[in-house]
Amino acid sequence: MVCKRTLAALAATLEKFLDRALCVAGAVACAQLPEFMQQYLQRLGGHLDEVRQQIATWRRVAQESGLTLEQLITRYLANADPVVTRGGGVVRDLIARAEELAAAESALRNASLWARPFIFLRHFDWGIAHGTWNVFRPAVPTTLEGVAYAVVGVGLALAFYHGAVKWPLERWRAAKESKV
Repeated sequence: MVCKRTLAALAATLEKFLDRALCVAGAVACAQLPEFMQQYLQRLGGHLDEVRQQIATWRRVAQESGLTLEQLITRYLANADPVVTRGGGVVRDLIARAEELAAAESALRNASLWARPFIFLRHFDWGIAHGTWNVFRPAVPTTLEGVAYAVVGVGLALAFYHGAVKWPLERWRAAKESKV
């Protein structure tokens, strides 16, 4: 009987430890999301600056030729030489990319605390995310956003613990005891 009580006390202690460890892990993991999004946003801004610089170079080329950028692109695309035509496509794609990046940057910068993760996913760019992940450095955000994400992380960890660990164990114990 003493052994069963000791084992039950040990199991309760381990359960409490696991519960708290998962809460801390959930809080720390989710608190990293705002930091990752911040570093992603910085990288996104760098991509946008670079594309804008390339477009500015093409604008200068057009201006030096007495044309607008749109007129230059039209001439390139109408050219019989396929190499020149592809050049016009490249410039057109640069403009489209700049618009896409500018929309993503603006949406992320102006998003509310709770909308930001959804806007992040809507404008997600695998290349930028991969580059961000390669240089990502975890941090402890001390902003309201970081605290909110940490609280959500605790909630998710508790939900996982109770749904995937505690509840199945309780069912298993009850089934085992009913057989005895």
